[in-house]
Amino acid sequence: MNIRESTDADLSTIRTIERAAFSSDEEADLVHALLVDPTTQPLLSLMALENDRAVGHILFTRAYLAEAPSSLRMSILAPLAVVPDAQGKGIGGALIRGGLEVLSLWNVALVFVLGSPEYYGRFGFSPAGRYGFHTPSPIPIEYTDAWMVQELTAGTLGTVHGTVRCADSLNKPEFWSE
Repeated sequence: MNIRESTDADLSTIRTIERAAFSSDEEADLVHALLVDPTTQPLLSLMALENDRAVGHILFTRAYLAEAPSSLRMSILAPLAVVPDAQGKGIGGALIRGGLEVLSLWNVALVFVLGSPEYYGRFGFSPAGRYGFHTPSPIPIEYTDAWMVQELTAGTLGTVHGTVRCADSLNKPEFWSE
């Protein structure tokens, strides 16, 4: 398996991965919007290839806290997609680890995700509410532990808190309510 940064030439392939992984156009449309939204910058878009076939994609976009210094770099992981016939082979995990490694080199201090605590917990994410971080829009109470954070710069957690802000394309209540 090979993981690489995506390029503009990959937009159609990324859309195909998202459609296959989620069986709908909703995530594919969101990813396309995020990839062209200037408020996502800096962003990291990675693709996984198996035998030159694109089988996975992950996207990390800019996040921030109004209450924190602008020098504090943060990202939101959304979404992670692996085509159905390649799921369960560690591709998603490889994309997460690869992305976190690059973001660490970029001096990103915190990474947030809204997802399965069982899955993302395996990669070092823990409930963000414990540290005083709130989602950009309210989420149902049963998903409280699904809003998670990972610290990439030691000593950051506990020094900042507040409502996480995200790119304009992701800052819509419908993306946070389900």
